[in-house]
Amino acid sequence: MMQKQELYSTYRDRVLAYVSARVENRQDAEDLCSDVFEQVFRSLPRYDPAKATMNTWIFTIARYTLINHFQRGRKNLPLCGEIPAPDDPEASLLREETLSRMAAALSGMEQDMRDIIILRYYQGCSLKTVSSRTGISYGMVKVKHKKALETLRRQLV
Repeated sequence: MMQKQELYSTYRDRVLAYVSARVENRQDAEDLCSDVFEQVFRSLPRYDPAKATMNTWIFTIARYTLINHFQRGRKNLPLCGEIPAPDDPEASLLREETLSRMAAALSGMEQDMRDIIILRYYQGCSLKTVSSRTGISYGMVKVKHKKALETLRRQLV
C-alpha cells in the first residue's frame, strides 16, 4: 500500500482538477481538495483493495466531499429571493408544510436526481453547469432533470 505522501503526490493534481471543474473559484477547490485528502488519510486503515481500486476509492471520497459542500451551501440560500417572516400564522404553517413535502419528495429520489434538482433550483446553476459539477453528461442531466421534475409533480400534487 502507498504511503500518505506518495498517495498525495500521485492523486493531488487529478483530485484538484476534478474538484475545480465543479466549483466556481480556485480557493474553494483547493480547500475541498484538502478536505478530500484529510478524509482519505483518516479512512486509509479501512481501505479494502478487494472492493475498489485506490483511484476509485479516492474519487468516491471526492464526490461525496463535493456533495456535502453543495448541500451545506444551499442551506444559506433562500428558495425564492428574500422571504419575509409573515405576520399570518396560517401562511407560516402553509409554507412549513410545503417545504416539508418538498424535502420528503427529494429524499425519496435517487441521489443523482436529487443533486441535479438541488444544483439547478437551490443553487441556480444551468444544466450545463450541473453537468460539469456532477460529472454526468449534459444529455443525461437533461433526461434525469425531466424525470426528477415529473417525480416531484406526482408526489406534490
